[in-house]
Amino acid sequence: MPRTKRPSVWASLGLVLALGVGVSAAGETVVTDTGTLDASTALAFRKAPYSPYAERDFPAQPFFGDTHLHTGMSMDAGAFGCILTPRDAYRFARGEEISASSGQRVRLARSLDFLVVADHSDNMGFFPDLAAGKPEVLADPTGRKWYDLMQAGQGAQAAIEIIMAFSQGTFPKSIMSLPGTPSYRSAWQDTIDAAEESNDPGRFTAFIGYEWTSNTGGNNLHRNVIFRDGADRASRVEPFTVYPPGSDDPRELWKWMEAYEEKTGGDVLAIAHNGNLSNGRMFPMIESFTKKPVDREYAEARAKWERLYEATQIKGDGETHPLLSPNDEFASFERWDKGNLDLSELKTPEMLPYEYARSALKTGLALEQKLGTNPYKLGLVGSTDAHNGLAAVEEDNFFGKTSSSEPSPVRATHPFIETDRATIMGWEQTSSGYAAVWATENTREALFEAMERRETYATTGPRMVVRFFGGWDFAPEDAQARNPGVVGYRKGVPMGGDLTAAPDGKAPTFLVAALKDPIGANLDRYQIVKGWLDDAGELHEQVYDVVWSGDRKRGEDGEVPAVGSTVDVAKATYTNAIGASELIAVWTDLDFDPSQRAFYYGRVIEIPTPRWTAYDAKYFDVRMPPEAPMTTQERAYTSPIWYTPAQEG
Repeated sequence: MPRTKRPSVWASLGLVLALGVGVSAAGETVVTDTGTLDASTALAFRKAPYSPYAERDFPAQPFFGDTHLHTGMSMDAGAFGCILTPRDAYRFARGEEISASSGQRVRLARSLDFLVVADHSDNMGFFPDLAAGKPEVLADPTGRKWYDLMQAGQGAQAAIEIIMAFSQGTFPKSIMSLPGTPSYRSAWQDTIDAAEESNDPGRFTAFIGYEWTSNTGGNNLHRNVIFRDGADRASRVEPFTVYPPGSDDPRELWKWMEAYEEKTGGDVLAIAHNGNLSNGRMFPMIESFTKKPVDREYAEARAKWERLYEATQIKGDGETHPLLSPNDEFASFERWDKGNLDLSELKTPEMLPYEYARSALKTGLALEQKLGTNPYKLGLVGSTDAHNGLAAVEEDNFFGKTSSSEPSPVRATHPFIETDRATIMGWEQTSSGYAAVWATENTREALFEAMERRETYATTGPRMVVRFFGGWDFAPEDAQARNPGVVGYRKGVPMGGDLTAAPDGKAPTFLVAALKDPIGANLDRYQIVKGWLDDAGELHEQVYDVVWSGDRKRGEDGEVPAVGSTVDVAKATYTNAIGASELIAVWTDLDFDPSQRAFYYGRVIEIPTPRWTAYDAKYFDVRMPPEAPMTTQERAYTSPIWYTPAQEG
């Protein structure tokens, strides 16, 4: 007679849990058809699954992408020589090798997780008509001039003239590609179709989007508009433009966004362009359009529609400026501070506080106290703003901002923008940046929702993994966790969140953690940047070194010494003989005042590495100008965590 095998205790447990069999008081024995099980054991397993990852409902990884990329569909990108299409841009971002507009073969070291092709709203589709030499375009003297310049190999000159004509309001209206026209509608539909064809939920996200091109007087107030939705909703509208029937006032963009959601039931957000070419107009106290102080209506609308800010990109870094943060040793990083977008107005120091992320975050605290709403409660992302269809900003794989600045022996020494007022040289382009988004999965819906809750960070290019949590009860032993997200979400809020109602006698604690890019440089330090509004209404900031690599000690001045450098500029190499592969710590704000509103964000700094100029010098065997930096310290900026006093929380 064959022997009947008795089920194991694990099989018994599985059946008990699956059938929901009642369990008696602890200590009794439960008898089932498949065996017996101690009741206390059953209760323990029912309360907490053996797998620590079961029932996890928080984001477990960051997804890296670009929310700001242009193709030949943008009028300026096309004039600069870009012939790549939105489909090409998505193929490249997904990891395919393609030919750049300059004919060079190019590929990313690693594919991106998501991409927004954000071609300019104004004149979308104009360039293909110009390049094709359509009769109606060539019939206009200015159109003919630009066409002839391009045919003569002077596309960069044509591009500068196109940008300046648009900025100064002299673009010939007779040749514009305007909403409602067949060429405009065709261009927008092609943009939508390219995103739909490239979107692969779970593997790669292709967002539908565009860049609203407010640039009056050359002062850059651009916003990147991103749809959560697919073609079924996005196809029911056309992008909002500056030229009629549009407006260059952000208030009107927000009205368009609201109308879109009401009309379609969809969801849309806007990301403010890096503000360092706005000449003090991106984060105003006095609106440049109304000439009146920012009011509650403006604050509430901006807070609703603009939850993120592009803190770093090819046109310079936008975190802070040495004149704004004189005590910050890392403030002078990749600055573009000579003027506005077309250099028609030079920069003055008075403009700087209204252009950079850190000062905007501080200004937001003051406006919140006055108006009851913080219009500059902004999460941080990075993106490229490349105008060549290539989201390629690794230092050793930098393909420039435009097709005319793709790799060549002279791209660093040739002027990028040159006017009678100022010049921006090619070497001043910044190989930056990417957006990192903590989401539960790689889909439009999950990524968009993470952006809306500001659970994002900016990186200048490396794909370091950065965590930042704030709470009231983090303890030093929490820094021993191998998965800081578990304790981080349980005891606090993530980047982009809010701390309210400080418990009596407690100061905020922060759990910070960073892992190096697996194929990148080691880490130098993890800092926390704090901004606050004191009882007298004065704004302050301070940078704290929280955790750093090696056995360095603070000096008598309280500063942590520099990490050193292993860079060999001539060979364009470095080693990871210094720095750390990971940094994790718990930090308490011992200067905390519970009556003062404040924000905190993390900044992670890598060890020095060769800048793209060093790679160019080696590859092309050329000498760089002495003023061109040859090394860099790449970095990441987390979205802030805000604190509001209890009576206002």
